[in-house]
Amino acid sequence: MKKKKKQLKPIPVFKSEDEERKFWDKADTTEYFDMDNIRLVRFPNLKYSTESISLRLPVSLLDEIKIMTNKIDVPYWERGVENDPQRNFKYKI
Repeated sequence: MKKKKKQLKPIPVFKSEDEERKFWDKADTTEYFDMDNIRLVRFPNLKYSTESISLRLPVSLLDEIKIMTNKIDVPYWERGVENDPQRNFKYKI
């Protein structure tokens, strides 16, 4: 006996990416896509982009992050503390 195909909802037209993001944050994708026919896709030529950001964190948390990144050889750079001996970590860029 064949399994009855589920009726999928049409994907709405969005006015902006922000509106689309908000929609997909709450929507159940199984109502819009046939999950029996999905497949893994790779984008080998996709270039990652990076952007500098500023975060305010408690000093204790920041110090823990620096210690962890140092253990796994991830460089860390902090502007303005290069010459502070109490905050001298292994890597500076």
